[in-house]
Amino acid sequence: MKILTSTQFKALDKYTIEHEPVSSIDLMERAAKALTQEIMKRWDKTTRIIAFAGPGNNGGDALAVSRLLHHAGYAVHTYLFNITGRLSNDCLANKKRLENLSGLSFTEISSQFSFPELNKEDVIIDGLFGTGLNKPLEGGYAGLVKRINACPATTVSIDMPSGLMGEDNSANNPAAIVRADLTLTIQLPKLAFFFPENQPYVGEVQAIDIQLSQEGLENIDSSITMTEEPQIRKMLKPRSPFAHKGSMGHALLVSGQYGMAGATVLAAKACLRSGAGKLTVHTPDMNNNILQCSVPEAILSHDISDMIVSKAISTYNYDALAIGPGLGTHEETAEAVRTFIRNHPGEMVLDADALNILAAHPEWKADIPQDAILTPHPKELDNLVGTSQDSYSRLSKARELAIKLQLYVVLKGHYTMICTPTGRVFINPTGNAGMATAGSGDVLTGILTALLARGYSAGEACRLGVYLHGLAGDIACEEWGEESMVASDIIQAIPRAFKKLKEKP
Repeated sequence: MKILTSTQFKALDKYTIEHEPVSSIDLMERAAKALTQEIMKRWDKTTRIIAFAGPGNNGGDALAVSRLLHHAGYAVHTYLFNITGRLSNDCLANKKRLENLSGLSFTEISSQFSFPELNKEDVIIDGLFGTGLNKPLEGGYAGLVKRINACPATTVSIDMPSGLMGEDNSANNPAAIVRADLTLTIQLPKLAFFFPENQPYVGEVQAIDIQLSQEGLENIDSSITMTEEPQIRKMLKPRSPFAHKGSMGHALLVSGQYGMAGATVLAAKACLRSGAGKLTVHTPDMNNNILQCSVPEAILSHDISDMIVSKAISTYNYDALAIGPGLGTHEETAEAVRTFIRNHPGEMVLDADALNILAAHPEWKADIPQDAILTPHPKELDNLVGTSQDSYSRLSKARELAIKLQLYVVLKGHYTMICTPTGRVFINPTGNAGMATAGSGDVLTGILTALLARGYSAGEACRLGVYLHGLAGDIACEEWGEESMVASDIIQAIPRAFKKLKEKP
């Protein structure tokens, strides 16, 4: 699924109008019918509707929805804010369609406005501003938004909550953005919807299909897409009936200072559950008994230090290398990590303390080989590339890092975003809030390492591994619920996640 910019959405509208062909006012009517149907599914005719329409096409949508709801028997009170005396052509056309309807309360606002008395049973249709907005709301509009947010009614925004911009909201005014309970977004979700700080504004998101041109959509080169299950199914490699442990890849995990063996156990179990033929764990000697009992399938390589990883070993016999879970950042460990990074000839995952070590020694980033996979959470990325105050800026920096070093950055979160060496971004749709628990990232590291060892490319491993990780989390959530999930539950669900992907859809 392509995630379009506001400019690209405008181009898709234009392409649809020119090639269907369909007039812009008829396309707006099509959108209004689809929006109205969704509203009518959720609220019956006893619900009072209050529509706030702006002067542009988002306002035109709101006016058309008001008219259709009125025809369907709803009590609708519509307010058109025409402060400058300039309406878009389609907004003006829908205003004229409304003016002569009997029984519909319609008020055009040009100066003063008294906010109506609303209660929690009422529904507000927010059609003030859509994706065309490029600066924060000010003055009377900002005041109107504050009144909407303060009232007890349910708010439904058309396409975008008014005041929210489609991509970059770093300079926006949070107090001047509608806090929608439901956003009925046109055709496709917008990039801003995937950032955690914007969730209070968008509420529940429902995409409304208005049949914009599929050909036009295919012609748009979007650098950001959301991964879909059919794509993941196609990536799965068949397992040969003649497979043996030697042909399924040998992974090396460098992990676990004393007291952090749990991270090693989680990553190791996830790696083995994800199909690696063999796994060797290089770890301090003090972790021996824990790992031998917890992960008997793993081979152990003992560091010369009892307490920390202090020395690199040869990695030439391993198909994939993962460094970081529970590793610690001691100076000896840091030097060992640098040696591992410099000398390993194959695929590589850098996570957790490996990233913290690189953040403390920024000049070492030049040693990271091309196509390596970095798996930072937001704070770890900030340490690597500088602090960001918002998710759009953080994503931009992650993309820049991926392009500059020609590697993959897996920016973890509710919607994990995979930044590629070409600048493309893949947004992952699986996963849930129950995965916000210690060790979830270690599980992901294990999954990615296994896929690399099995012969998946770095790009394939990222997309498949992140999707699989989230899907296992979703399966675990069905059994345990969000509050009670722990990282081990995700590992236990990996087999069912693989099975689900291999089943016929």
